[in-house]
Amino acid sequence: MKRKTIIWALAAALLLPTTASVAAEETRTIEDESIYDVLVDRYFNKQIQNDYEVDSTDPASFSGGDFSGMESELAHVRDMGFTVLSVGPVFQTASYDGRQVLDYSKLERHFGTAEELQSLVDEVHEGDMKVIVDLPTQEVSVDHEWAQENPDWFTENDDQTLALDTANEEVQQALIEMFGDFRDTYGLDGVRLQDSEELDPSFVESFSTAMKQQEGFYVLADAEMENQAGFDAVVQQGVEQTLRDSYRNFDQSLADIPELMQQTEGKLIRVDSLDGSRFTSDIVESRGYPPTRWRMLFAQLLTMPGIPVVQYGSETAMNGEALPESHQILDMAVEKELIDYITNLNSLRNSSEALRTGELELLYEEEGWMVYKRSNEEESWVIAINNSSETKSLSLAPEVVGEGMEMRGLFESDIVRPDEDGQYRLTLDRELVETYHITEKRGLNTAYIVTLGLMYLIFMGFLWIVWKKGKQRKADEAAKQNK
Repeated sequence: MKRKTIIWALAAALLLPTTASVAAEETRTIEDESIYDVLVDRYFNKQIQNDYEVDSTDPASFSGGDFSGMESELAHVRDMGFTVLSVGPVFQTASYDGRQVLDYSKLERHFGTAEELQSLVDEVHEGDMKVIVDLPTQEVSVDHEWAQENPDWFTENDDQTLALDTANEEVQQALIEMFGDFRDTYGLDGVRLQDSEELDPSFVESFSTAMKQQEGFYVLADAEMENQAGFDAVVQQGVEQTLRDSYRNFDQSLADIPELMQQTEGKLIRVDSLDGSRFTSDIVESRGYPPTRWRMLFAQLLTMPGIPVVQYGSETAMNGEALPESHQILDMAVEKELIDYITNLNSLRNSSEALRTGELELLYEEEGWMVYKRSNEEESWVIAINNSSETKSLSLAPEVVGEGMEMRGLFESDIVRPDEDGQYRLTLDRELVETYHITEKRGLNTAYIVTLGLMYLIFMGFLWIVWKKGKQRKADEAAKQNK
């Protein structure tokens, strides 16, 4: 982590002296989490002995990523402040992404051994994070172990894969028993059901009831759905397309975002899903500048209501218009500026209950200039987003900010105090986001000024002593030469 990130984190901690971290001893709920979504095969390759017919030059082949590699580079995710690691499917599979399951009772040999998966889970827990895996059921391999014994459990897909009939009670029981044992064996914290919109509702309900016998266990959907029954969270409908359209370039309208934010509480919010194209491809198509566009979007994603899900490679502006191009190997040897920015935002979100679950109040939205407030009884924040090509300003009334208060910006170091009319005037340059913490107005810090004065006097005294000693030494040397 760069020094400026450490300094920023210390500054945030000073601004939030009474707010407990999400990683503290209180019980976290799904709304407190932020999820980093990854594919084992595309993260980091450490164990060469499991590289069976690996071809990293072929985007459709296994690339060599494994459990040990993920464990060795776990700091990459942990230091960015994510609280949940989603590792994708890990069962024996015919495809690098784990979807074409061959056998639920075995781990994919390219990914590693049972001992290595357990070591990864233990390391995740050691860092006060949670780990979830994906359960594919609707695009499994035609050579799936169960298909040999129970062909009536499956239907054929157009792409020559098979789908388990989750309305079948025998299938339901088999999946519940299998994954229940898997959960208990490795101490997992949650599961994401792939192709969740295609699953029978009765299966989701019974599966969820069985899995949640473990306290705090999450059952998540991977799709935009209206029916949330049985799931702790589903993907908010329209969130990905709305955010992509709004931030692919400057001077894009943000008019659809306020209504969206009213619907995202308790929902999964994402912009760069692993199901298709990457957001960077939208930016390039619109001739935008990826680092700036991603900064704007991350600021939106990590300060609005909802449970953020960030896909691996988003922090490096990974490109790709379709699978498997959009599933590139993660490049960690990149400029860290965007990674530091995510770290700062997550540090803020983890430290602030108001930013995770507080009330939302839209203060202004017009022509790419949007300002909203997140607050609870303990704290308040104002988020200003200027997604336009010109400087924008807005005056906030005292009843919005509070009498005798000030607004301290954490990213642009802006401090807003009331003017003669008591108004708080925000001014933000083009393509910038600022997050303001509303605090009591601070006068001159007398103790701090006195301390600086004393340090200055001590330093000047030290310089005077050094000068005197130097002068005396020169005089002594001159006296010796004259003898």
